[in-house]
Amino acid sequence: MKITLNRVNDNFHFELKNERGHLVNVDSRPEFGGDDKGASPMELVLMGVAGCSAIDMISILKKQRQGITSFKAEVEGERVQVGEAKPFKDITVVFFLEGPINEEKAARAAQLSFEKYCSVSKTLEPTATIHYKVVLNGVELA
Repeated sequence: MKITLNRVNDNFHFELKNERGHLVNVDSRPEFGGDDKGASPMELVLMGVAGCSAIDMISILKKQRQGITSFKAEVEGERVQVGEAKPFKDITVVFFLEGPINEEKAARAAQLSFEKYCSVSKTLEPTATIHYKVVLNGVELA
């Protein structure tokens, strides 16, 4: 896996490209000297958690022939000062699923993603605690 980065302006706006040519813009907020032309690197980390776990869950539920009519997620990260850096300490993921989906299968899909399959969350495990919950058809699962 390889990523290339090119600086776009005189501040912190970068364009990143993967080997398949997909582009992502990264920048910093104006209060930190950026122009807000893209997500911050730490926001991309949270996006990675959301995307990775969503792919896992949908893959698992599709194999179980569950009818997903809507799938959304919200991810929030709490950071802590460690020297000059501010890594994530706690990350909370909330999945919102709709459709004729079995509750146990939805809960198990989330559990499998975080405990076994999601490489992004596994990468973060040594330094961040990841919490998750599933809301199915408007009802939070236990």
